[in-house]
Amino acid sequence: MKDLSVLIVGGGSGLGALLARMAVDAGAAKIGIIDINSDAAETALEPARTKGLPTASARCDIRVGPECHAAFDAIVSKLGRVDTLINCAAIYPRRPILEITDAEWDASNGINIKGTYHMMVAAVRHMQQQDPKDHVRGRIVNLTSVDAFKAHPQNPHYAATKAAVVSLTRSFAQHVAKDGILVNSVAPAGMATERAKALGFLDELAKASPLGRGAQPTEIAEWVLMTGGPKNTYMTGEQVIVSGGYIYA
Repeated sequence: MKDLSVLIVGGGSGLGALLARMAVDAGAAKIGIIDINSDAAETALEPARTKGLPTASARCDIRVGPECHAAFDAIVSKLGRVDTLINCAAIYPRRPILEITDAEWDASNGINIKGTYHMMVAAVRHMQQQDPKDHVRGRIVNLTSVDAFKAHPQNPHYAATKAAVVSLTRSFAQHVAKDGILVNSVAPAGMATERAKALGFLDELAKASPLGRGAQPTEIAEWVLMTGGPKNTYMTGEQVIVSGGYIYA
């Protein structure tokens, strides 16, 4: 991420906070975070501040388009440029396939699909005005899921929203290729996060993987940073699946 200005949506906790820290370690020049939790966003920026990097945060309910654009503009007003947008804000509410309520559908669609869409639009409008670096004006990385490509009756509305983000990724990539903006997604299988541990998912993740374990969050984050970093100058519209073999099992 050397010398890039990186904005992480959903960067206040979990994988997003980890990405903020790892982006700093990988040489990012500036870090921004958009999150529904302002305090968490500020805490996640501490590694960047410790290294003396410019930082910015903004609170946003990403289900609301105007809030997304206002938050993005607030970040730009402080950082001046966004080279890489990483969309990792999402919810993962489990519900059997015959029991999903309208409220659960609306929440999943609003955050996982609409929120990703709104932030991509804001990023594209900004990046189109930037001077290119090595033919690239900007990079967008969306976090999807291997569930987008497999049957998932335990959580079908989540899987459906992630399949929608795969489609959005391809559509945006084609639309902005002429502008030198690269749009890709990273689709992990289950990660051994603190939340997974707390909810007792680790045995389930281990049994589903041919490797016999869930991914460590850092193992997924490395691919996100690679896709959104300066070494990627040509890949766009692709879905990087990091599933430990689960997708083929």
